[in-house]
Amino acid sequence: MNAPTLTEIRSFKGTYPKQLVYLFGTEMWERFCFYGMRGMLTVFMVTQLGLGDREANLQYGAIQAFVYAFTFLGGVFADKILGFQKSLVWGALLMIAGGFTIAAAPTELFYIGICFTIIGTGFFKPNISTMVGQLYHTDDHRRDAGFGLFYMGINIGAFLGGLLMVWVGKEYSWRAAFALVGVVMIISLINFALRRRSFGPIGLSPLHADLPASRRRIYEWGTYAGSLAVIPLILLMVTNTAYTDLFMYTIGPLTLVYLAWEMRQFGREENLRLLAALVFIFFSVLFWAFFEQSGGSLSLFALNNLRPTLFGMPVDPNSVNNAANSLFVIAFSALAGLFWLWLSKRKIEPNSVVKFGLGFLFLAGGFYIFKSTLGFADENGITSTEVFTLAWFVITFGELALSPIGLSLMTKLSPVRIQGLMMGMWFLASAYGQYAAGLLGAGMSAEDPGATNYAKLQLYTDGYGQLGFYALLAGVALILISPLVRKLMRGIH
Repeated sequence: MNAPTLTEIRSFKGTYPKQLVYLFGTEMWERFCFYGMRGMLTVFMVTQLGLGDREANLQYGAIQAFVYAFTFLGGVFADKILGFQKSLVWGALLMIAGGFTIAAAPTELFYIGICFTIIGTGFFKPNISTMVGQLYHTDDHRRDAGFGLFYMGINIGAFLGGLLMVWVGKEYSWRAAFALVGVVMIISLINFALRRRSFGPIGLSPLHADLPASRRRIYEWGTYAGSLAVIPLILLMVTNTAYTDLFMYTIGPLTLVYLAWEMRQFGREENLRLLAALVFIFFSVLFWAFFEQSGGSLSLFALNNLRPTLFGMPVDPNSVNNAANSLFVIAFSALAGLFWLWLSKRKIEPNSVVKFGLGFLFLAGGFYIFKSTLGFADENGITSTEVFTLAWFVITFGELALSPIGLSLMTKLSPVRIQGLMMGMWFLASAYGQYAAGLLGAGMSAEDPGATNYAKLQLYTDGYGQLGFYALLAGVALILISPLVRKLMRGIH
């Protein structure tokens, strides 16, 4: 069977192209691994590596920051050399290597395996999202629905991985939990490889055909070799948070300089849209800095301060923390989409900027509920898992108002030639959010290793109240500046 042309792919009938279903499956299994790993990190570091709460929060922020920072680099190399398809395959292979490396000796090889995972996610994550955007014509109104379905795939994987992997590690074997990463990523890679031909020209290497084949191979293999050669550098930075600070202070400004250089080739309207994209990127840093307490301070909160029951049923509190949000996204994302559609038919649907602002308001509500758990605690600092879960329920609607349209907006506001770059910048914003999340979590942690559970609970809930206040301010600010940002978007809704 001949590979389809780009026009044939984009001229699909119905709501979704078949290629989206293939990417859905590939991403679902990769997110199983990513969110499963995220949910294990702080628990593993505290219980197996002997780190204190403060150190574990900082280490978590550093690891997650590098994971997302490398999505920017992965997007650039996909744009310039590998293309999206080869980037996905290379990223999957590195993640498989990372999972099996940690499984071989969890305490001794943990950080080396994490380095493979960081680089692998960098090549995988931004490029599969960009491929989703390229399945559609620029003005295709079905694009947002496609990203909504894709986002559901992300959350099905996140729910399964978050629920299962930390439970396997705590109750059975950390070695088996990390080995699951390798096994499940093999499934993800096979799923993509079997369907790769159906994507036609989407995601092929951008290197010009008039380049000699030997030159193209040098560029491609040089990328593979270079990504392996930086492992010692990443290992140094991940294990020493002072180097993480230096990296994060440097990569953001350099990225903006590089984007400014690329913007020279575009016209005024395209550049105004890119400025609008930067507004969304800036506010997403704040959103993820608060939201990503889930893998840091909230993970330790669940470990130490939650009752192991939910509505009378025995549960692992860490599994609740890891999986509740994803379960609510799966349950309510379709309803949220129908609600936006209902508003649209009545011509009262809020624009993307206002939706971002609403996302922050829900985020604020959730953190105020986390703060309220102090009032349900006993003298040992053990509090209500039900109230904790309610907070995630509220925050989920904030995520649904922000994250799915963020992916879609990056593809709509960005010129095709730098879509990989801009998707990488969207995830680089998440890197800064993760980095800030680690700092915020460390700031809320008890410095005294002998602090009681109740003292830890007081510190965390005070901190969550402050985060709720700042989220409220950000939401109001976004709603107020929405008319200005809409002008920059030049007709993109």
